[in-house]
Amino acid sequence: MPSKKSIKTPKVSFREINTIALPAIVAGIAEPLISLSDIAIIGNVEENAVEALAAAGIVGSFLSAIIWILAQTKTAISAMVSQHLGSNRLHAVKTLVPQTILLNFILSLIIYFVTDFFAELIFSAYNAEGLILDYTKSYYKIRALGFPLTLVTFAIFGVFRGLQNTLWAMKCSLVGAAVNIGLDFLLVYGIEGFIPALHLEGAAIASVIAQGVMLGMALYFFFKKTPFHLKPSLKINPNLKPLISMAANLFLRTLALNIAIYLANSYATDYGKNYIAAQSILMNIWLFFSFFIDGYANAGNAIGGKLLGAKAYTKLWNLSKDISKYAITIALILASSCALFYDEIGLIFNKDEQVLLLFSSVFWIVLIMQPVNAIAFMFDGIFKGLGEAKYLRNVLIAATFLGFWPTLLILDYLGLKLYAIWIAFFVWMLIRSLALVVKFRNKYLDKT
Repeated sequence: MPSKKSIKTPKVSFREINTIALPAIVAGIAEPLISLSDIAIIGNVEENAVEALAAAGIVGSFLSAIIWILAQTKTAISAMVSQHLGSNRLHAVKTLVPQTILLNFILSLIIYFVTDFFAELIFSAYNAEGLILDYTKSYYKIRALGFPLTLVTFAIFGVFRGLQNTLWAMKCSLVGAAVNIGLDFLLVYGIEGFIPALHLEGAAIASVIAQGVMLGMALYFFFKKTPFHLKPSLKINPNLKPLISMAANLFLRTLALNIAIYLANSYATDYGKNYIAAQSILMNIWLFFSFFIDGYANAGNAIGGKLLGAKAYTKLWNLSKDISKYAITIALILASSCALFYDEIGLIFNKDEQVLLLFSSVFWIVLIMQPVNAIAFMFDGIFKGLGEAKYLRNVLIAATFLGFWPTLLILDYLGLKLYAIWIAFFVWMLIRSLALVVKFRNKYLDKT
């Protein structure tokens, strides 16, 4: 009789994890890559570069907040589809998919009209004024046209992930990013005698066109490759109520997350235009890292939901250990690479000496927190796949209001400015990672 040590531990294979994670990484970084290309191109225009960069950073932060909040149906539908796939009951969510996509579309239209009408009030709350406020309003009114396109695309991407396929989303995102970057150069700088230089508004137009291209490709894969359809059904799917409940909890979670980001940008804007310009660069790099690492979180989301549906708890436990190792490795590679080119990275986005000095003085905090981020993102993804939206909501609320905000208030009072913001973010991520690791260990270790 074989010993316990000789019995092979049930595990999800490295190949199976990376079949989902690697395309998800590419798809995930496409969105922050678009934002990074926007600020790199905008930050190097000849006219009012610092003000334009500050405006792009403020609008980008607000757009990310709104999209993340509303796109939680993407995570919810992914969890539903993956769990039903694991239990071989995919037919039970066939009418749920079009109802969820329709829900996203309606929400996006409501948010578009409301935020467009109150644009000046919204960006004044970020402490934007004068030329920066004018730039934010004109840039946002165009960028916001992409709301419906983005949110419908994200809902479809959630279906793809639930089916354990992130390759289709990757292809859509890559093409969208390429279109956006190409049009950025054409429309921001223009071509003398052919295309007028549209400055900040050109970047906004480029983004909307790219989002339309991504939606078109997503619909192609949806109709050609999945068993689902978009035919509306008057009979409400019984899974819609738990999906909305899950999405609502994730909505509140993401709202708390974006309150932290709002506070960071609001304080930075209040410090002065050079501070918000530097903060815009730091935040977009942090988001780029986050989406990069999030590829493994997406794998945890998709595979974790499937394993829960199949009640494969030992595999689930081993999955959490493996993807954490992979994510930490990626985080260390990213941080080390940036450390090697520490001073050169800021020059990509802006040439102003004061902005670069502020950026360089704080960038090291963004780098050293990456392994902690990796753990938080990994378990965040797994918990989403397991449908643990309520706990995720509570963790983010606690981390924001008991960790981030008090730290920011105290350190701001001490005059630390950008240091206060990024130390507060570090505390925020520490609380998130510890709370998720402890909860997962307590709930699933005994089931293995």
